Amino acid sequence: MSRKVEYKKDFKTLYLPGTTPEVVEVPSMPFIAVDGSGDPNGEAFAKATEALYSLTYAVKMSYRSGDVPEGYYEYTVFPLEGVWDLLDRSKPATDKNNLKYTIMIRQPDFLTVQGFERFLEGTKRKKPNPFLEQARFEQIADGLSCQMMHIGSFDDEPASFARMEVFCTEQGLIRASKLHREIYLSDPRRTESAKLKTVLRFSVIKGLSRTEENE
Repeated sequence: MSRKVEYKKDFKTLYLPGTTPEVVEVPSMPFIAVDGSGDPNGEAFAKATEALYSLTYAVKMSYRSGDVPEGYYEYTVFPLEGVWDLLDRSKPATDKNNLKYTIMIRQPDFLTVQGFERFLEGTKRKKPNPFLEQARFEQIADGLSCQMMHIGSFDDEPASFARMEVFCTEQGLIRASKLHREIYLSDPRRTESAKLKTVLRFSVIKGLSRTEENE
């Protein structure tokens, strides 16, 4: 078995950005994902998250089984991520009941579609959860993106997004859509809100910088 893969060391660019906006190319990566909507403080979000972690740890601990996935290597479980949107764009983003999301956890490269289906069936038997019926395995690539580390309450994220958008304008980049990604590096149940660490990211496309526009 090769050395342990740790996302904070081996994928530092994607998971530990600075507290100022930056541009990064995000490659295609394998995820287990679940869709949902509504207030993330509600029971549905908690159950969806629980389903993701049940599956993720089934993959992680499979080395103890009699059917170890080909190419298995030791690794640190990746953090929970969420791609966020609004159900009704005429309503304010502060209305948490109007939120639409896809939450996901990145998986190791050795996981295949066949392996996922096997782990899914096993998890359904051992830890029944209605959100397991919605779980899917897919490759996701954010591509060219703007990101930064947000430190503080989730409710204070708009100020960080505003900084990111100003930065993009200065760099000749245009935000590709209203969607954005959040990567949760802190457990809100154990961390005070002022110290929460969340990677914020959205996809961008190239436009004209302010200098080029004035030429």
